[in-house]
Amino acid sequence: MAAIEASNDDVAGLLRDSLRGLLDEHWRPLGLTASSSPDEVSAIWRKLVGQGVAALGAESDEGGLAEILVVMAELGRAGCTAPMWSAALANLAISGSQVDVAVDLLERLQSGEATVAFSFGALDPDAGTGAVEVTDLKAKGVLRFVEAAGGATHLLVVLDQAQLGLINLDGPGVECVATRAMGAWGLYEVRLNKAPLTRIPIDAVDVDHLRIKGRAMLTARAYGAARRAFELVVDYARERHQFGHPIGRFQAIQHKLANCLIALEGVRLVLQHVARLHDGGDDDWRYFADCAAVYSGDALRRVSLETQHTFGAIGYAEEHEAPIHFKRVHLDTIALGGASDAKRRLAARLLDAGGAGLPQYDLGAAGNALREQVRLWLAQNWSGGTKAAFDQRPFAKREFDAPFARDIGGTGWIGLGWPEQFGGQARSPLEQIAFMETMERGEAPRIGAAIQANALMMFGTAAQQQKYLPEILRGEAMHGMGYSEPQAGSDLAALRTSAARDGDHWVINGQKIWTTTWWGKYMFLAARTDKDAKPPHAGISMFIVPMDAPGITIRPSATMYDGTFANIFYDNVRIPSENLVGEVNDGWKVLTGALAFERGLVGGGIVLKVAHAFEQLRSHVKAKQGNRSLADDPIIRDRMATLASEIEIGRLLMMHCAELAADGVTPPEYGAISKVFSGELMERFGEAALDILGMRAALSEQMPGAIDNGRFEQNLRHSLMWVISIGTNEIQRSLIAQRALGLPR
Repeated sequence: MAAIEASNDDVAGLLRDSLRGLLDEHWRPLGLTASSSPDEVSAIWRKLVGQGVAALGAESDEGGLAEILVVMAELGRAGCTAPMWSAALANLAISGSQVDVAVDLLERLQSGEATVAFSFGALDPDAGTGAVEVTDLKAKGVLRFVEAAGGATHLLVVLDQAQLGLINLDGPGVECVATRAMGAWGLYEVRLNKAPLTRIPIDAVDVDHLRIKGRAMLTARAYGAARRAFELVVDYARERHQFGHPIGRFQAIQHKLANCLIALEGVRLVLQHVARLHDGGDDDWRYFADCAAVYSGDALRRVSLETQHTFGAIGYAEEHEAPIHFKRVHLDTIALGGASDAKRRLAARLLDAGGAGLPQYDLGAAGNALREQVRLWLAQNWSGGTKAAFDQRPFAKREFDAPFARDIGGTGWIGLGWPEQFGGQARSPLEQIAFMETMERGEAPRIGAAIQANALMMFGTAAQQQKYLPEILRGEAMHGMGYSEPQAGSDLAALRTSAARDGDHWVINGQKIWTTTWWGKYMFLAARTDKDAKPPHAGISMFIVPMDAPGITIRPSATMYDGTFANIFYDNVRIPSENLVGEVNDGWKVLTGALAFERGLVGGGIVLKVAHAFEQLRSHVKAKQGNRSLADDPIIRDRMATLASEIEIGRLLMMHCAELAADGVTPPEYGAISKVFSGELMERFGEAALDILGMRAALSEQMPGAIDNGRFEQNLRHSLMWVISIGTNEIQRSLIAQRALGLPR
């Protein structure tokens, strides 16, 4: 369960480890037992200043956010209210100022001689924060929710877009009153009555950007708090026994904690991405910072609630550490306007005139180049009348297009990620994402047989590889998957279809259900070759079955998403012995190995579908209907902003799977995280599209007036398949809990 770390170097990791050691030694024994006094906060801040954190953000307005977020996350983890947030904002706001008082303040701040409290005043999106009036360099007013003011020497308050006000908190006309919020101390109400004030110009600083950075810092601290409480409750679930078992063995607890881990990983990745873009000078950092605030506002509070539920009564005793983190998460996720303000900003980008859609990810030089190459190929080979004719078919006839598969087979892209020894191009995972993304945007038909090809490359004989892989690569052969049976869905170890050896052949008998690619040339089939094996999965073998073999009966059925699957009966089907893939009774290894490899990209494929559908939905929302559009509706704006933030979490999970795959195979539990999140996002998106567009969006394909030929309602019906196929999300949650969290089986 990794903490926030910078990419490409170990600086953030070293900083994190150093801070964690310091806080564990000097703060945790004291700071987690009661509300901390200003003197205690000042004492730990002096030690942190010695670590150099008080200078973070001072070097450049375009750098250092990654390190600041690491510090904030560690403070959240430790339940420490040291005034890092205010120090970082002060550095970001007045570094480079030539005003003497600003230069002096920064020197004293970074040496630990001065401590700053920071307030956005009237420019805080929360109107309850208060404001300051300045007359003749005297400040009057009330500022609420000011962190650490009780132990600070100075207050910096934003007066307007061009200037800050500096107030000596020990000076006349200043009163700091401790405020209890969420049952915790640490905030103050600063009452000003003709308090002397010095103006500091900040013409070169965008106050809106400063506020977004401040909110990202608070999100990082909330993440650190939520993650620490989560780690504690995972340990508790391993140790706490009820009904004779550790509670972490109960499926309800496992799935609850798996959900929490998915949410935490989403927050971790989006904060990393914000820092990486910001420190690299990419303007999209603001968009992703808003996505972080929107997603975290719900996700981290949900994690906090589920953590408390798992702890039970022990978790709401004030002597326990968990309540401190619960309070911190809630305070930090609503500050500075919280998710509501971030949603307004996202909606403005997505829906207002002059705005933009979802950003395009940088996939590296090779990935970006391939994305453009595929786009141009599709423009030449999958457009105009060819694509229009395909789009007019009913959905059941759009699941596959043989001529298209052969055409793209000529490019070699079906084997994009295959090793060169098998005729592939050995492209990176990022290049594979570039291909998937562009194919989705081009609304191209499905191609290839990735799981089966991977199984053959991992476990097949040289003869099998030479026979079957070239056909797949050329787009000439599709392989179905014959796994599920009436009594063996998720529990594939219970399958009963048998394969018995008869000389140089295997004889297969049994039934497979829910087979989608039933029309393929071959079936990649799991069958029992040892009915007495213990455990049951030890007696399964894998076979390639030609679908024109005698004894196969296919009974197609319509699916609820207008596609087809089939019940397939195998009656004394004889196949050559060389059609066995892998060793006898070792099929479970073949099956799970191929699926685990594929799941690393399955979630990415799903979220790319959602991202494309979102852009289509956005165009309908923005469209004018008379003098108005759906984009004028505040509820729809809120819903669209939420969807956008969730899509970015899904895309970042996809990108992380690609990063992991670049170093080897994506761990199964991480592929599961991506698959669970993206599959359920597709469901949520489908439901939201109907709410937003209304009854016309419920009209099915080829019905008069159907929006986009019924695309949105059909996507919703189709989304159910993605939650169930390649391992149901319930099974995936159990895998996450057991593999990622170490909970007992």
